[in-house]
Amino acid sequence: MTLRSKLLLACTALMLGSALASSHREAPFIAKNPKVDATDFYLFNSYETGRDGYVTVVANYQPLQDAYGGPNYFALDPDGHYEIHFDNNGDAKEDLTFSFDFAMKSKNISLDIGTGDQKKSVSVPFSNVGPVSATNSAAQNISEEYNVQLIRGPRRTSYGKAVTNAKDGAKIFAKPLDNIGAKSIPNYAAYANPNYAAYAKSFVYEVAIPGCDKPGRMFVGQRKDPFVVNLGETFDLVNIKNPLGAPDAARDDLADKNVTTMALEVWGKCLTGSSPIIGAWTTASLPQSRRLTTTPTLNRPTSNSITWVQVSRLSNPLVNEVVIGLNDKDKFNASEPKDDAQFADYVTHPTLPAVLELLYGSAGVKAPTAIPRTDLVAAFLTGVDGLNKNGSVAEMLRLNTSIAAKGAAQQNPLGVIAGDTAGFPNGRRLGDDVVDIALRVMMGKLLPVSQAPSGQLPFTDGAKIDASMFDSSFPYVKTPIAGSPQK
Repeated sequence: MTLRSKLLLACTALMLGSALASSHREAPFIAKNPKVDATDFYLFNSYETGRDGYVTVVANYQPLQDAYGGPNYFALDPDGHYEIHFDNNGDAKEDLTFSFDFAMKSKNISLDIGTGDQKKSVSVPFSNVGPVSATNSAAQNISEEYNVQLIRGPRRTSYGKAVTNAKDGAKIFAKPLDNIGAKSIPNYAAYANPNYAAYAKSFVYEVAIPGCDKPGRMFVGQRKDPFVVNLGETFDLVNIKNPLGAPDAARDDLADKNVTTMALEVWGKCLTGSSPIIGAWTTASLPQSRRLTTTPTLNRPTSNSITWVQVSRLSNPLVNEVVIGLNDKDKFNASEPKDDAQFADYVTHPTLPAVLELLYGSAGVKAPTAIPRTDLVAAFLTGVDGLNKNGSVAEMLRLNTSIAAKGAAQQNPLGVIAGDTAGFPNGRRLGDDVVDIALRVMMGKLLPVSQAPSGQLPFTDGAKIDASMFDSSFPYVKTPIAGSPQK
């Protein structure tokens, strides 16, 4: 089998369930807990000028944020535990974990109401009582802070060491306010300032990472949702108007949505082991027990156990939405890659092609007949020979860090099936069109026509995406949409 054929098989497998959306509200339980719901996960060699040798990882949380969702907007869960894991020896177990914990602080800004004996100082209900900028936060009423620990070895039983600010050694980092609107934050791009070198103060931090001899960068904050998909039509029984039409003919249903981004840039050699190939995924956990308090405060509305339970997991997009069966969705979210053999039937006997045949069989659409899909098992669970195989049998996003990054202008949104081996499924860049990749291979593009009669159809959801839609520097994700349309 040629390398190109192996790469195409990898795309088929990794995107079998990833064709139609990203991981928004993908399981019954996580839909009840949006603050710890991972939406998309990206892993790629940094392509910002001057950042050769660095790896960028982006974990997005809190799906479908309406920018106008005040007055509390989209703080992360102070009771939640957010993690980004790396496997660098091919055993599908975490070797490095970056662990994020968040806290909220309030100034409890009050205003004097009334005069004389009727005068009282009353707490305001708003996030801010005047304009806020990078250099003046006096009017900001509430803020979020976070700390990050790097854990080497098993995350639940090993001790971590603090990731610190490379400039002053601080262990606590600030998260910018969400994009309330232009009156509250007159220039949000400058306020959150991803281009940190241009400003005296920044929410993009240069960080010292324990055990790494080169500093990295880190940003946590609201961003424009980078995923592009014809979402509503997709989940209306794949009611796409013209799945064989122009790749830019339909709307992006996430065009007016924001997400919360956790982004890290790490010197690649600090992530790898004896091989340049790494596997990665993100998880979020909640306390095993939560007791509601009868007198809640801002920072203590509950009394929690110290035992964590994983409730969200994500690496490749949409695996849980349309590969894992409904009854196992929450189980998958609570599982670890090393235990993925328990879900193998969903790969060898995938239901999505059969569902598409049920929906469109009258139009001639036929599911592949090559069952069991043994060709997909190797690609889906182990990586691909000659590209990013790392020995483990697990669902992870794998990246060969030795394959040079391509600048935004040179990237092909169809990744490896178009000859761009720096793209999906060798990691995932923001501009990789995982939807169209999947729609063109999930029905058997790589199989003989006798086994996949619909395999050569040029499917598309009609929602265009490419690298030009994103920034060309860390954290790459665009400035979030403002909550107020007024300028």
